[in-house]
Amino acid sequence: MNNGTVKFFNDLKGFGFIKDANSTKEYFVHSSGLVDNIKENDVVTFDLQEGNKGLNAVNVKLS
Repeated sequence: MNNGTVKFFNDLKGFGFIKDANSTKEYFVHSSGLVDNIKENDVVTFDLQEGNKGLNAVNVKLS
């Protein structure tokens, strides 16, 4: 399980980005990968899964 902060999330389009707490990496997140509803600056935990264009955050939950 990884920790991070929601950098950006657009409810209408259903996607955003999460900044990893332990590195400078950012991961794409789609609404299909959410467990809880998220918004910008929320602290979350997440798993990573290989997607079409790299790693995606999945199983995203509020911390």
